[in-house]
Amino acid sequence: YGRRSVLIWSYLQLGVLGCSSAFLPSYSTYCAFRFLSGMAVSGVILNGFSLKVEWIPTKQRTLVGTLTSFFFTFGQMILAGLAYWLRDWRKLQLVVCLPQFLFFSYTWWFSESARWLVLNRRSEDALKSLHRVARVNGKKDIENTLTLEVLHSHMKKEMDSSRSTFTAYDLLRTRQIRRISICLMVVWFATSFAYYGLAMDLQKFGVSIYQIQLIFGAMDFPAKLGALGMLSYLGRRVSQATCLFVSALFIFANILVPADMQTVRTILACLGKCFTSASFTTVYLYTGELYPTVLRQTGLGFVSTMARVGSMAAPAVLILDEVLPALPSVVYGGAAVLASVFACFLPETLNKPLPDTIEDVEENGSETNLAPL
Repeated sequence: YGRRSVLIWSYLQLGVLGCSSAFLPSYSTYCAFRFLSGMAVSGVILNGFSLKVEWIPTKQRTLVGTLTSFFFTFGQMILAGLAYWLRDWRKLQLVVCLPQFLFFSYTWWFSESARWLVLNRRSEDALKSLHRVARVNGKKDIENTLTLEVLHSHMKKEMDSSRSTFTAYDLLRTRQIRRISICLMVVWFATSFAYYGLAMDLQKFGVSIYQIQLIFGAMDFPAKLGALGMLSYLGRRVSQATCLFVSALFIFANILVPADMQTVRTILACLGKCFTSASFTTVYLYTGELYPTVLRQTGLGFVSTMARVGSMAAPAVLILDEVLPALPSVVYGGAAVLASVFACFLPETLNKPLPDTIEDVEENGSETNLAPL
C-alpha cells in the first residue's frame, strides 16, 4: 500500500483508538486498545521515516534525520509536564491523542515516495509526485524536462531487477541483506535493552516518574547534537559502535560507585542514557539507508521489533538483583558491548545514494572495510 496510505491510516487509528481508551470500563479492554494504538504508533514512525529518507537528498539526509528526531524529545518533555499537571490518566489520554486528528488531516498533503511508485510499476503516479514536489520547491521548469522516458532511463536497472512482492524471507535470503539484518537485530535489541535498563536504574535512586521523563527528555538535546556531529564526520558505523560502547562504559562505571553517592550515580546513568539516545537516533537513520527501497518498510519493521523485545526483557533482568546487586548492570552493559561489535560489521552509508533493489545492496556491500575502526 506504499508509505503515504499506511501513514494516513495509522494516524486515524491512533486518534480513534487512543481517544476511545479514555472511556473504556475495564482494564482488559484498555490493554487491547493500547496494543492496537501501539501498532498505529509503529506505523506512524516507520512510514514517516521511510518517506523522509526517500525524499531527502543524500547530502541533507543526516541533518534532516537528526533534527526531526528532536520532536520526539519535545514530546517527551511536554508529556512529563502534562502528566504532572493533569494527574488523571483519562484526561491525559485525551489530551495526548486528540492532536492525532490534526496530524491525520495534513498527512493527505504528503506525496507518496516516487522511488516506491517506480519500483511498483506506477511510473505515471511517480512522475506526478515528482512534478508536484518540484513545483513546491519553485522549480516549475522541471515539468518540461522530466518525462516518463527520462524517469525510466534513470531507473531502468532498478525496474528490471525488481519484482512485485517481497516478504520477510527476503531479509535473510541473500548474503549481504542477511548480514545487515542479523547485525541490526542485535543493535536494535541492545539499544532498547540498555535504554530501559538505565531508566529503571534511575527509579532505584528515588527519582519520580515525572522527573525521569523530564530528565530523559532534557538529556536528549546534547545527545542528538552529538549524534549529528558524529554522523556527519565519523560516519554511521563508527558512530553506532561508539555510542553503544560508551553507554556500556557508563553502565559499568555505575557498578563501582557506592549506593550512598546517588548524585554521582544519577549523573552516570544520565550520561549513559545520552549515548543510548544517540544510538537510537543513529540506528533509525542507518537502518533506513542500509535496506533497499523494495525492502525498507519490511526491514525497518522487522529489526525495530527487536527493540520492543529489548524493552520487554529489560524489567525481567532486574530479578538478577537478588543473586548479585551488580548483575543487572553487567547484563545491560554486556548487551551494549556485544552490539557495538556487531555494528562494526555493517557497511558504511555516509554520503552514499539509497539502494533501491536487493541487487544494489549485494553489489555495494560486498566490501566492509573495518579500517576506520
